[in-house]
Amino acid sequence: MAGKNDRDANLKRGIRVEIASLVYNILEVVVSVTAGLLTDSAALVSWGLDSTVEATSAGTLIWRLRGEAKGGDRRTVLHRKKVALSVVACAFWIVVAAILYEAVSAFLSQEAPGFNWWGISILFVSLVVNPFLAWGKYRYGKRLDSPALKYDAKDTMICQYQTVVVLVGIGLTQWQGWWWADPVAALLIVPYVAWEGFEATKDAWSVDPDDVEAAA
Repeated sequence: MAGKNDRDANLKRGIRVEIASLVYNILEVVVSVTAGLLTDSAALVSWGLDSTVEATSAGTLIWRLRGEAKGGDRRTVLHRKKVALSVVACAFWIVVAAILYEAVSAFLSQEAPGFNWWGISILFVSLVVNPFLAWGKYRYGKRLDSPALKYDAKDTMICQYQTVVVLVGIGLTQWQGWWWADPVAALLIVPYVAWEGFEATKDAWSVDPDDVEAAA
């Protein structure tokens, strides 16, 4: 009974962490994409679009964890896991296409993006917030023996790396006049997003809801 109570408590805490991640990532998307479009910053738009993946991941994990918290059977939990991973994988590939479009457009126009304090501010806030979100996801992923939560924690830390890359790209564009630094910063994000898309796709295919002995 104690073990079940501990798992139920950790499920609730894991859900809270993912809710916090969902809310914050929606804020990231709104602020960064708006600022990026206003200033024609491919890197800022790409970073914001990548945040949609994290928001999607958080939303699907909330759905998946709540399914278990409500007492769903093993097959139901596995089905939700497969759907969650499939949605996240699709989101990754959509973001790869969007980033490539933005970067190529920037190279063709050869125009340096403008400067926007809102965009810069959300990047700096993310440098502080993301490590806490990643820590919470990994902590409860470990306690629940949930690969999906640990996977989401890794995604959040990749976002941290991307944040640094985008800040450097915007800085070089603004202070050195290197118009190409912005689309290059956007393109540096692509390999990581594509790799995560590949991993999520592979993981989704590996889940069989009919295999009730598999780990949820």
